[in-house]
Amino acid sequence: MRALFLTNEFPPSIYGGAGVHVDELTRHLRAYLELDIRTFGDHDALEDGWRVRGYPVAHDLATADDRLRPMLSALSRDIAMVADLVSADVVHAHTWYTHLAGMLVRLAYGIPFVLTVHSLEPLRPWKREQLGGGYDVSSWVERTAMESADAVIAVSEGTRQDVLRLFEVAPERIHVIHNGIDPEFYRPDGATDALRRHGVDPDVPYVLFVGRITRQKGIVHLVRAIRHLDPGIGVVLCAGQPDTPEIGREMEEGVRAAQAERNNVVWIGEMVSRTDVRQLYSHAAVFCCPSVYEPFGIINLEAAACETPVVASAVGGIPEVVVDGETGLLVPVELDIEDPMSPVDADRFERNLAGAINALMADAGTRDVMGRAGRRRAVEHFSWDAIARQTADLYRTLVE
Repeated sequence: MRALFLTNEFPPSIYGGAGVHVDELTRHLRAYLELDIRTFGDHDALEDGWRVRGYPVAHDLATADDRLRPMLSALSRDIAMVADLVSADVVHAHTWYTHLAGMLVRLAYGIPFVLTVHSLEPLRPWKREQLGGGYDVSSWVERTAMESADAVIAVSEGTRQDVLRLFEVAPERIHVIHNGIDPEFYRPDGATDALRRHGVDPDVPYVLFVGRITRQKGIVHLVRAIRHLDPGIGVVLCAGQPDTPEIGREMEEGVRAAQAERNNVVWIGEMVSRTDVRQLYSHAAVFCCPSVYEPFGIINLEAAACETPVVASAVGGIPEVVVDGETGLLVPVELDIEDPMSPVDADRFERNLAGAINALMADAGTRDVMGRAGRRRAVEHFSWDAIARQTADLYRTLVE
């Protein structure tokens, strides 16, 4: 059996959880079937049972509106992906960026279409700041693909419920297959060279954030919560790629204010290597995931696999990853119905985040127990090989 993978992210061009997912899933699927991988970029690799091709923008967008250009670039690449001959038994698309290509392949070649839900456009209205009318196009593409796909893979039960609530998709077409972790790579790392290189003092207990600067990730709420943290707690923000200039400025102002009050706040503003991130996870006393929208949250698994307890908001698929009181602490957050990216009471959410961090920071014994339990759970429940087997089995049911 051969599967056609359509993705906007593929190594080495990875910037988010969807890219990590595609990287790990395709590497483990190679044991079960042949793969034709088509991605945004200039990739070109051919091995036994493994073909990777990158697709640049196929149209001249020089005169396009700046905010529409990302959407138009994606659709241009989609057309190019479909223009090349397809000889696969099933097509599998990841994120709205490649959903149009998946739908076209399904119709043009008559093969089953699978898509994985890594996030949902209706739950990310802040993207209108970034894309303007392009957000309406991405939402339309996502809805059309979701409601026409032969199978929808949700990365958590929480995501499955969101799909059922927001789209007209028959329940039997939605399959929960969790994200995973590579426990051989993400494990405690005693080295400290990366910490020192990024200006982090390994002798100061710190809370860590890793992620992009977006409304979704809740980074601004964590920055505002710093003023409620005990003074001796260090803060390391491994956060880059602001979605908009506005949130970038908001982040800069918040960090500047925090650093004016205390000398233990470090902001690593560039993308760092997986090895560096592993060191940051391993030496953090607590990892914090303050997301207001998170279908799954691979970062929480990565931190747990490095034996670091997690303080996270109780949204989306996070409660399926972080077991409250066992591998970390969950912080409730009530979101505004009119603006799902905004807590109803942001100040209370920020104080509760700080309170959970302070509580764990004050109890080294509990942190140690939670850290070991977190790694055990990551290894036992979230292996990529098991996820690859479930995915291959789903393909076979559709093809048969």
